[in-house]
Amino acid sequence: MSPHTPSDQAVARNGERTAARHGWVQAVMAVLAGLIVMGAVAAIGLWAAGATDLPDNAYPRVVAATVVTAVGGTVEFAGDAGVIAETQAGLTVIPLSVTLAGALVIAAGFLRPLRHRAVAGAAELTGWAARFAVLWVLALVGLALFARQNFEISLGNGTISDIGELFGATPKVGFTTDVPRTVGFGVLWLAGVFVLALLVSPGAPLPARLLRFQESVRPAAFAMVALLLTYVALGVVIGLVAAATRDHASATFALILLGLPNLVWLSLTIGLGATWNGRVDGPFGLPMPRLLDEVLRTPDVSTLNIHTLAEHDARVWWLVVVDAVLLLAAAFLMAARSPARMRTWQHAVHMAVALVLTVLMICLVGRISAHYGLSVLGIGDIGGGLQGELFLKPQVWTALGFAALWGLVTGFLGGLLAKRVHRKGEVETATPDRG
Repeated sequence: MSPHTPSDQAVARNGERTAARHGWVQAVMAVLAGLIVMGAVAAIGLWAAGATDLPDNAYPRVVAATVVTAVGGTVEFAGDAGVIAETQAGLTVIPLSVTLAGALVIAAGFLRPLRHRAVAGAAELTGWAARFAVLWVLALVGLALFARQNFEISLGNGTISDIGELFGATPKVGFTTDVPRTVGFGVLWLAGVFVLALLVSPGAPLPARLLRFQESVRPAAFAMVALLLTYVALGVVIGLVAAATRDHASATFALILLGLPNLVWLSLTIGLGATWNGRVDGPFGLPMPRLLDEVLRTPDVSTLNIHTLAEHDARVWWLVVVDAVLLLAAAFLMAARSPARMRTWQHAVHMAVALVLTVLMICLVGRISAHYGLSVLGIGDIGGGLQGELFLKPQVWTALGFAALWGLVTGFLGGLLAKRVHRKGEVETATPDRG
């Protein structure tokens, strides 16, 4: 007798029809919830940063631009002031607090209709992803078209202002979005969220052909996501304490709501031994901690690593201790969720590969580049404060090398520690009674 009775098959068909009928509603709710959360985080963060004081009611458009950049979209800057002045500006930064909030909500919405199942066909997963993608593209196009604004720049008092009045020219700078690039990177971002959600969630169904990979991939992916979220949680606690005990509480809240992962994941790589190169010049700055601003505000390109930071504050060596403890905990978590038959050296390799990929992701999304310049009659930086630059980029190969080394060591130790706990696949054997 077949294990699948006609009634079972009918129930399955009814379930598929129900999913197809209600799939669009669930996708709309999930995408809408993700956008609302991202918009709320961005709006509150920009409010704390003082963006509500921007002229021409630009605040809502800046919020939309922030959401666009959070999913990998492109915002372009341009400006002019007729024949006497020229403005140049550029900004490349991903507000990872907004990104993380949206990713968590959309991933939960994507996984919700797939829960309580062990296997799902590739066609079904593709269908769900396609529903989300269609709605996501429509939302990105609307945000990209809305996120456009021009601002007038004051030349201050004195000769430059008089020249501007004489020629009837007021410098302007504005931002707009590259819609095709925003849609392209936004869809890639959404696909990455779906893939990571399927890899991390132990209850998410996979196509039958991929089930053999889940024992090696899922524990490592889950451990890395837990590691990153733990760093964010620690950053939130430290930020709240700093806001309550120090000045500039609004700037601290702005950082928490806009770029906290940018900072704490940077600290993760520095604790591993990675080196970043950067420079801060002009009005730009890093709101917290001040130590980074001090190291990077030099005439030339600065080197940012554990040694250069320790020259200003020896307490940064605690980053190495925190990395060691949390990486060992992540390795133990990975090994404890892996099958008992897996060997210790395999845990070390899995941890190394997972940590290398994690650090590579941080290196790609943690880059910062911002510049602004104004020249009047071909003369730049008149009156001071009319030019500025901020950039931060990693030495990728060095960072990946340290990540591989840390991953091998902590993965091996985590595998040894996990031997003391009962794990999936173990069969307890009864001890014969010799009494």
